[in-house]
Order: sequence, then C-alpha cells, then structure tokens
Amino acid sequence: MESQFGIANVWIQGDFVTRTVAIGLLLMSLATWIVILVKTMDIIRFKKHARAARDFWHSENLASGLSQLGTTPANPFLQLALEGHEATAHHRNTRAHLHDSLDVSDWVTRCLRNCIDEFTTRLQSGLAILASVGSTAPFVGLFGTVWGIYHALLSIGSSGQATIDKVAGPIGEALIMTALGLAVAIPAVLGYNALVRGNKSILGSLNRFAHDLHAYFVTGARVSAAGEGKVLPMRKGG
Repeated sequence: MESQFGIANVWIQGDFVTRTVAIGLLLMSLATWIVILVKTMDIIRFKKHARAARDFWHSENLASGLSQLGTTPANPFLQLALEGHEATAHHRNTRAHLHDSLDVSDWVTRCLRNCIDEFTTRLQSGLAILASVGSTAPFVGLFGTVWGIYHALLSIGSSGQATIDKVAGPIGEALIMTALGLAVAIPAVLGYNALVRGNKSILGSLNRFAHDLHAYFVTGARVSAAGEGKVLPMRKGG
C-alpha cells in the first residue's frame, strides 16, 4: 500500500516533466511485455515445427514429406523445403539465365541461404525494442529522480524548513522513479536474453534441416548424422 501511495503522490504532485517520464516508462513496459509474449509464442510454435520436421526424413517421397510439415505458410521448415525443391526444378528446367554457370549445388545453397536469411530477419524483429528499453529505461527513471529531487529541494528551500519529515517525503517519492526505471529495464534485459537463446535454437535446427535438404536435392540422399541410425533416402518422385 505504501508503494502504491508513493507512486500516486509522484503523479499527483509531479509536474509535466515528471508525468511525461512516468508515461514514457509505462509505454516502455507495455512494449516490452507485448514483444516478450508475442515472440515467446512464436518460438513455441517454431519449436513444434522443428519437431515435426524430424519426421520429414522418414517419408517415402518428397510429397509425403511435405505433407508431414503441414500447410502453415509461416512454417520456416516447409518454406525451406519448397524453396529447395523449386530451386532444383528451376535449375534443371532453365537454360537461358546467368545462374546456369553455377552448378546445382551452388544454386540450391544460395536459394536456401536466402530463405534462412529472410526468416532470421523476421525472427529477430522486436529484439531491438527490448535492447533499447533495457539500456535506456534506468536512465529515464534516473532523470525523473533528479528532476523530482531538484523540485523537492526548491520547495524545501522556499519554505525554509529542512527537517527530516519535510525532506524524506519528497525525496523518497522522487526516488520511486529510479525504481520504476529498473522495474521496466530488468524484464526487458531478461526477456531479450531468453529470446536470443530461443532464436539460436530455432536457427540451429533450421540450418541442420537446410544442410540435409541440400544433400538430398543435390545427391538424392540425406547426410546421416553420427549415432542417428540409418535413414533410407527418399525418392524424388511425387
């Protein structure tokens, strides 16, 4: 109750600058939690797609393998498989473009890499907001504290009373702005680190899948991993 009362006093007794800082911190906090929730849901969904991609290589042919990946357009593993298939067909059926000087391995690699780069850009969107909030919110709160202390000292000086009961209230309420800045910055920093780790996990799975796709479209068989067991190559038909 005391902290709520103190925050209410900061708003009621504060001037335009103090209220602007408080509103700015509130907007930063809202943006932080929106990004954290949205990106967390994305990571959970992409991890489900990554688990489904493991069954891709146990399919009899490419068509049944694509059906294992589902039909969701936002599935990066599905988009990667389709991109590799289209790149292979395009290279095989076209003879009048500059890329014909590239062999099929280089062409498929380029197309898969472009697909991964586009997904990486989408995956990392929003992280700049968390980084900005985490680095600036403490200083915004500190600015509110300095401004509040300055006006508290002016008020105390004009009244001519500097007793502890006159100083503690205004100074304590001004320091609440520093606490608010930290309360906004800490979730942003922790959320940023957690999302970066989640993104690395997704990109690692996607790069491994792309490596196997490259081997399949170029040689007709997936590169088997050590200790994974023998996996029969899919037929390119269908």
